[in-house]
Amino acid sequence: MLTVDSIDLYYGAAKALRGVSLTAEPGRVTAVLGRNGVGKTSLMRAIVGQQPIAKGSIRLGDTVLSGLAPYDRARAGVAFVPQGREIFPLLTVKENLETGFSPCKRADRYVPGEIYDLFPVLKDMLHRRGGDLSGGQQQQLAIARALVTRPKLLVLDEPTEGIQPSIIKDIGRAITYLRAKGEMAIVLVEQYFEWARDLCDSYAVMDRGQVVDAGPRADMDEAQVLRWLSV
Repeated sequence: MLTVDSIDLYYGAAKALRGVSLTAEPGRVTAVLGRNGVGKTSLMRAIVGQQPIAKGSIRLGDTVLSGLAPYDRARAGVAFVPQGREIFPLLTVKENLETGFSPCKRADRYVPGEIYDLFPVLKDMLHRRGGDLSGGQQQQLAIARALVTRPKLLVLDEPTEGIQPSIIKDIGRAITYLRAKGEMAIVLVEQYFEWARDLCDSYAVMDRGQVVDAGPRADMDEAQVLRWLSV
């Protein structure tokens, strides 16, 4: 389980996160909601190690992630699909997937067949350069690359941004399948409220660097959440 406990984060003198806490359990999707600029991506960067925290702690199971480099967090089971995808445009789809081998044990350095079941278009494009794919196909590639690492925690930052509706549905089906397997916790940062609401088991709403509303989806006051998203 991911446990983020009362973390603060700064960019220089600017305080981006203020006492933020969050949990994510295996077999469940936790949605982090909020407008642009409220701290969602900063929270994700803190979890994956791209930005150091000034206070609080981050744990994955018994492993203290706080202070570990991003590559050590990857070895501990953290996989990140960043906003904007950040695939390697000059590498082929196959080579992009193989970059996910780096944190894996030698015996696990292969692409699981279920990845092609989730995203069959990738199997048809293995020798095409990543930069030649559509935005939606690149997003599928970025998620597939993360799954190659066999994560215990999958962090997705705005996976629907700029993606056509048919591929948004494909990504939603993939997340539903991964949740049902129960092998990883999933943290989903999203502004597309209806899509995130339908996928999540629990949620947290952020505003001005703080969590202002959180709980299980069954207890969500949708009108209140939408107010936070539209203020």
